[in-house]
Amino acid sequence: MSDVVEKTLTALPALLALDSQPGAAKLSSTSKLGHLIRSITELSSKHEEEKLISKELAAIKDQISSPNTTMRQMRELMVRAMYCEMLGYEADFVYIHAIKLAQQGTVLEKRVGYLAVSLFLNESHELLLLLVNTVLKDLQSTNLIEVCMALTVVSQIFPKDMIPAILPLVEEKLSHPKEIIRRKAVLALYKFYLIAPNQVQHIHGKFRKALCDKDPGVMTSSLHIYQQLIKSPASYKDLTGSFVTILRQVVGGKLPLDFNFHSVPAPWLQIQLLRILSLLGREDQSTSELMYEVLDESLRRAEMNHNITYAILYECVKAIYTIHPKADLLEKAARCIGNFVLSPKINLKYLGKDATSIFLLKPDNLHNLTVCT
Repeated sequence: MSDVVEKTLTALPALLALDSQPGAAKLSSTSKLGHLIRSITELSSKHEEEKLISKELAAIKDQISSPNTTMRQMRELMVRAMYCEMLGYEADFVYIHAIKLAQQGTVLEKRVGYLAVSLFLNESHELLLLLVNTVLKDLQSTNLIEVCMALTVVSQIFPKDMIPAILPLVEEKLSHPKEIIRRKAVLALYKFYLIAPNQVQHIHGKFRKALCDKDPGVMTSSLHIYQQLIKSPASYKDLTGSFVTILRQVVGGKLPLDFNFHSVPAPWLQIQLLRILSLLGREDQSTSELMYEVLDESLRRAEMNHNITYAILYECVKAIYTIHPKADLLEKAARCIGNFVLSPKINLKYLGKDATSIFLLKPDNLHNLTVCT
């Protein structure tokens, strides 16, 4: 059996709490889920897999309908059903039981129930309406884990028509003392914005508050919303200074080391901020002037030594050529394009050619082009 399968089997009990015994590290040979996974990996044809899964689903259906099935057994059955669904086999008979598990179980059962619901159902599924009251109750719970689970499922799947019922509770969580709750609330509101933007127009002020949150995770979550909102930038020009300040702090390594990737400070956050700044500075000289210094610093600090820094440099170049031009920045960006094109790495050559095409969209910048062709 491959190392990947072995690692998966080792991790599953801790992830899904299939074994409540302390120190239980692996799926035992008698575990039905472990046996199922091992059996599938040993098959040699799709036909054999279909036959095995059909037999497994029949056994799950028989046991899950039994009145003698305990909650712990229900949890284990649900995980096996999820595994079958992930392989592409429909197990629609367990959907209602997944909702019941989220409604009636302890925290462990709720965890598996919510996970199953988010996997089995989509936003338009009629059974999802049965979960609304459970979500409402859990959002008002004093148990931090229950609140987290409710916000997680809301940010993944939730009926659009039911958003008004829970929106006040989600808004309230933006002021929660725990940063993980605030972060999940922001992501839930982001989901609401994607599926029903008109229903969250009135809380843009709270998005701004999240942008200035002391926790970098909450602030980062709010950027997803602003990257959508600023596609119409006129109403958000006043936030340019905030985005510039955040980018300066990120580039300067002010965020916790957890955000670093290959010693690069929060690279994906840098990329997001650069895209936002390019939208805000387009054809606006006064706004562009606010970001010249931080763009110069970003370009200078991102050395060409790793794929992620290439991505940052590329976004810097795009931003510099999108906003109102500044001669010395254009020259530095053109030099960066030259380094891409002259690189022995094929991917960087293509990156340079793509950046050149952006540059050539502004004919008045041609005199700054130092790329050798």
